[in-house]
Amino acid sequence: MTIGPRLPGKVALVTGAASGIGAATATAFAEHGASVVVTDVNDNLGHTVADRITAAGGEAIYLRLDTTDEDHWIAAVAETLVKYGQLDVLANIAGVAERRSDGKGLVKIEDATVESWNKVFAVNATGVFLGVKHVIAPMRAGGGGSIINISSIYGIVGSGGGAAYHSSKGAVRTFSKSAAIQYAGDKIRVNSVHPGFVDTPMTAATHESPENAAPRLAVTPLGRFGVPEDIAMGCLFLASDESAWMTGAELVIDGGMVAQ
Repeated sequence: MTIGPRLPGKVALVTGAASGIGAATATAFAEHGASVVVTDVNDNLGHTVADRITAAGGEAIYLRLDTTDEDHWIAAVAETLVKYGQLDVLANIAGVAERRSDGKGLVKIEDATVESWNKVFAVNATGVFLGVKHVIAPMRAGGGGSIINISSIYGIVGSGGGAAYHSSKGAVRTFSKSAAIQYAGDKIRVNSVHPGFVDTPMTAATHESPENAAPRLAVTPLGRFGVPEDIAMGCLFLASDESAWMTGAELVIDGGMVAQ
């Protein structure tokens, strides 16, 4: 059993870290001794998360990072190396979902547009690819690392809408396996995390609606929605050396939903 900090001396870059699962993961990493690069496109909230970490005695900086922009990735990795001299952990957490105009429920395939499809894929799939691409070299130079890609239970099973979201998260699932095999020889581990129904800003509109929330709770055996910290603890395990013999795996954290 690990006693004390689980990430001492490690440097972690977290995307989508201004709120929700990203913020909880960045905070958990810092609490366990990592220097954390908090990244997002919401500068105000991103700075708030980094400031909260440092106020609590941790080490963090905020960088603006549009995960769909390769130049942003190049700059963020370079700034991380200038500041900390290494990069040991990447948590690709930034994500978006395609929703109806009223914010409740997911879009059916026949009602989706090419533009919305491409937007979801740009963030959820291309952004993950770009992050992995640009951390390989510094991780290899440092003797290895851990890459954590957030997928979803909807990268494993289907639902009544949101095909772009499902497809993009399925892409993350299989991309992670491919990357895991390609870079195992460099001691770079790549795993995907599959959250179930979690209370976050992205799901707020759905979970605040009884008619939409009730069916989700009904198929969650543990009887509650997840909280960001539930997922952050899984990411902490994958970032730590406790998962040193784990790569290409799928960590499902969903209250039992896909076990049925």
